[in-house]
Amino acid sequence: MTSPKSSESLMAKATQAVASARVLLELGDVDGAANRAYYAMFDAAQAALVRSGVPVADALGKTHRGVINTFSAYLVKDGPVSKELGRQLKRAEEMRLVADYNGASVTQDDAAELVMQAELFVQAMQALSGPAQG
Repeated sequence: MTSPKSSESLMAKATQAVASARVLLELGDVDGAANRAYYAMFDAAQAALVRSGVPVADALGKTHRGVINTFSAYLVKDGPVSKELGRQLKRAEEMRLVADYNGASVTQDDAAELVMQAELFVQAMQALSGPAQG
């Protein structure tokens, strides 16, 4: 069993995933780009939760939906994150499900938009003020 993830390690994963998403998009792998863009946002959301002091079990969750709901409850509803960023995270999850499981492909335009949103989302989570909690 591994130790709990720190906000720094999660943000490093998010940064790497966003870079991978950009490369995959440039190579024309729109489904791969959508997958990596989503995981960039997901890891950045977890990092923001850990950094904000949310209990690690809640921040890391057992399911993707659980983490997204916790992110919305703690950081979007009454917190420092805009509702628009919360909506983008939910939409990114929907697009990843299409790319990974639906048998359909994400469009080039949707993938490009998602990668751009992921870059901005990761930057926004990095910019959240407050000391790192782990």
